[in-house]
Amino acid sequence: MRVSPPSAKKLMIFMAAAAGLVLVLAFVAFASMPEGQQAISNAAVAAGAPEGGPWWQWPAILLFFCFGLGVIAVLAGVGGGVLYVPLVSGFFPFHLDFVRGAGLLVALAGALAAGPGLLKRNLASLRLALPVALIASSCAIVGAMIGLALPTNIVQIALGTTILFIAVLLLTSKNVIRPVVTKQDAIGAALGLNGVYYDASSGESIDWKTHRTLPGLLMFIIIGIMAGMFGLGAGWANVPVLNILMGAPLKVAVGTSKFLLSITDTSAAWVYLNQGCVIPLMAIPSIVGLMLGSFTGVRILAVAKPKMIRYLVIGVLFFAGGKALLKGLGI
Repeated sequence: MRVSPPSAKKLMIFMAAAAGLVLVLAFVAFASMPEGQQAISNAAVAAGAPEGGPWWQWPAILLFFCFGLGVIAVLAGVGGGVLYVPLVSGFFPFHLDFVRGAGLLVALAGALAAGPGLLKRNLASLRLALPVALIASSCAIVGAMIGLALPTNIVQIALGTTILFIAVLLLTSKNVIRPVVTKQDAIGAALGLNGVYYDASSGESIDWKTHRTLPGLLMFIIIGIMAGMFGLGAGWANVPVLNILMGAPLKVAVGTSKFLLSITDTSAAWVYLNQGCVIPLMAIPSIVGLMLGSFTGVRILAVAKPKMIRYLVIGVLFFAGGKALLKGLGI
């Protein structure tokens, strides 16, 4: 029997909720055992948390903190990863390596949740994503290895500088809803970087193609290295490059950027996993909190004023970037 789309959607939500419930129950069951409590306490101390207090203290704080982060990220139109790493590394006692590992999984979880729907609606272009993903994911592995090899204070200084740059970029950049591309370049034509998507707001099908393809692809070398090195995700950089530089429509740029994170961040996350820099104590409450916050933020978005929230987030990024920079300098 063929399942109707609404029923299929409800089934997917039910399966995701059931899987999440199983994970939570398994974690609680493990934590209720004396061996489990000791293992969780050891993991917290290894991540940099101070000794003492119940085992659930830091996961609970992270859960509620990331819930608020998820709400703000949706209202401000930025990815959760770009807020997670500077704020958690600045205001929590965890070591930066563990924060970056969890940050990649946070960005990855959101991308995996959104990817299928974006592809189905042609808002994420597989043709546009694949050559970009090949470059960015390869460089993300290099960036992750560089980030883990450098001293923590050097990474903190670089992270603070990057966060301040992102804040300036968010403050000054003006994306173009539908860029004018008069002629596609040879590389873009050879790679087939064009397509059609249906814009529900205007009720029309829109043809698009890219230009300045080579400079755009070269930019993703830098973006991939930065994504792997800092664990930020890279939506803040993907969208301006795809939209302003390469000429993809804004909706296609945003959708493709979100889909790209599921490939780029996976590559870098394996490096952190292999080095033992991802622990469930941080990753699970962070992901669950941000996902729940995102769902709530979508509902609030209908009545909120996102412009004011966006400026608030930019202010927070300036503060977090400055704090990371000072922390790296030992001030």
